[in-house]
Amino acid sequence: MVKIADIELGEFPLLLAPMEDVSDPPFRAVCKENGADLMYTEFISSEGLIRDAIKSRQKLDIFDYERPIGIQIFGGDEEALAMSARIIDATNPDILDINFGCPVKKVVCKGAGAGVLKDIDLMVRLTAAVVKNTRLPVTVKTRLGWDESTKNIEEVAERLQDVGIKALAIHGRTRTQMYKGNADWTLIAKVKNNPRINIPIFGNGDIDSPQKALEYKNRYGVDGIMIGRAAIGYPWIFREVKHYMATGELLPPPTIEERVNACRKHLQGSIAWKGQKLGILEMRRHYANYLKGLSHIKEYRTRLVSTEDPAELEQVLVDIERNFAEAEASAAP
Repeated sequence: MVKIADIELGEFPLLLAPMEDVSDPPFRAVCKENGADLMYTEFISSEGLIRDAIKSRQKLDIFDYERPIGIQIFGGDEEALAMSARIIDATNPDILDINFGCPVKKVVCKGAGAGVLKDIDLMVRLTAAVVKNTRLPVTVKTRLGWDESTKNIEEVAERLQDVGIKALAIHGRTRTQMYKGNADWTLIAKVKNNPRINIPIFGNGDIDSPQKALEYKNRYGVDGIMIGRAAIGYPWIFREVKHYMATGELLPPPTIEERVNACRKHLQGSIAWKGQKLGILEMRRHYANYLKGLSHIKEYRTRLVSTEDPAELEQVLVDIERNFAEAEASAAP
């Protein structure tokens, strides 16, 4: 049984990665429904939280059906992170996570996210400040290092464990790699196999199929896997991985009905959480992923991204389900 402090996550948990402008409550809801064991919010700026920035505060929204749920923060200032930890305590998530891995320039330039990888002493001080100012278990998500010459994740893991973190998720790339090239899990395995490490180690990077998830579980011995981009528009990745690990069999892909229903639930959740106008607008980036691979889908997708009327959007979804379900049925053996 994998545990973060007293939180039980099962034998081999699957985690939903925190993704900016993606991992909001409507998206998390469809991932939870399909088997995500632990989810994190989008990352929240510690400075924004202290300034009471509306967008930062809204990201604190969590719901009981999501539990266990972690709120993720980032920042490069000890005092701001400590104050943020106290604010987050009051919202009562299960876990508080620190982002030391985001490679995006606007975050790194502020000395936050993966920018902290340049200064391990600072990373340790920032982490210690959070641990001291929360009653919640603290976890960290980071990368192998800043670049090829500074892959210091083994030292980082030991030092962060020493100041009190309860789990570590490692993305198998450096900051300079961004999301290019292949993730290297060999160093993640070294951290996991270090006899000094006694906290759960979760691997992240390039897991996009049940076969790869099982292969990496067996090859690298991690305690669980964090899935990010492969879940966008395809929340079924969690149930497919679990089924394959349990049985060795691949589940059939989601039906048209399942695709449309997930898309509908995501849309309805987006409207309920953000309001009609913004909810519809921000949902537009997700349609292509939900409908990926369907032939002759362009006309429907164009309709989805060009209307602001919920009733019209529902009609497009109904049309997709009806027309493609007929094609699906006629193509079945």
